[in-house]
Amino acid sequence: MDYILTTDALTKRYRKHEALKDVSIKVPKGSIFGLIGKNGAGKTTLMRIITGLQEQNKGTFRIECPNIGALIDTPAYYRTLNAYENLKIQYMNLGLTSYETIPEIIDLVGLDIAGKKPVASYSFGMRQRLGLAIAICGFPDLVILDEPVNGLDPQGIIVIRELILKLNKERGMTFIISSHLLDELAKVATDFAFIDEGKIIKQISASELHNSKNEKTVNARVSDTSALCKLLDDKGFEYEIKGENDLTVRGEITLTVMNELASEAGCELLEFNFADTSLEGYFINLLEG
Repeated sequence: MDYILTTDALTKRYRKHEALKDVSIKVPKGSIFGLIGKNGAGKTTLMRIITGLQEQNKGTFRIECPNIGALIDTPAYYRTLNAYENLKIQYMNLGLTSYETIPEIIDLVGLDIAGKKPVASYSFGMRQRLGLAIAICGFPDLVILDEPVNGLDPQGIIVIRELILKLNKERGMTFIISSHLLDELAKVATDFAFIDEGKIIKQISASELHNSKNEKTVNARVSDTSALCKLLDDKGFEYEIKGENDLTVRGEITLTVMNELASEAGCELLEFNFADTSLEGYFINLLEG
């Protein structure tokens, strides 16, 4: 597999605080790579290092493409200029001498109606769209987006989602995206990396994640785990002990079936629920070990 970005043991310290701890990821070329973590987990720090806005204390990274675009933190723009003029300046900064694709980019992000208005008159959501437009100027091979749909209304979120999918499919552009809207991220991402307290705790493809979520699991709490586990072994069930009285059982198991199993094992079923199959649930389960 070809990787457009690889990082090897990236570490970043701010005095005594270690924001990144030996972060190693591989981003496949042509993927939409979702970076998932809580506030302060290290997502933005990682993105800032990759884009050259900060320098790591240790480790290396390699980008296998000639150009990248990025939207990190607050978008930078000239308030007295309109969208076209802002994008023209970005084209000049990139050394691009043809401005023919600027109207296309303005239309793609949904700013065609507001194209002639100064940015000072834009709403927060419109400024986010302009920031995304600046990030894709020249249609770079790799685009890094930190919370790109932050502040957008539902219609704006759909526009950005469809834009990312369109650019990925038609132009082969690779995206690295962080977002708190995990269900929205799950609709576009082909790969995920989960980060917590500066460490990568899991990297997985969307297909692998989908397959793992398709495996039916239930969580149960019983009065006698050892007795139930002995019965599950005898019946060929797969399970994992989660605590003194808690376990996760794999398979097509209903509440009735679990009650019958507990009764046959001579114990009492105290709690029962189906495992969360959402991306958010998967992340929470990772954090809980």
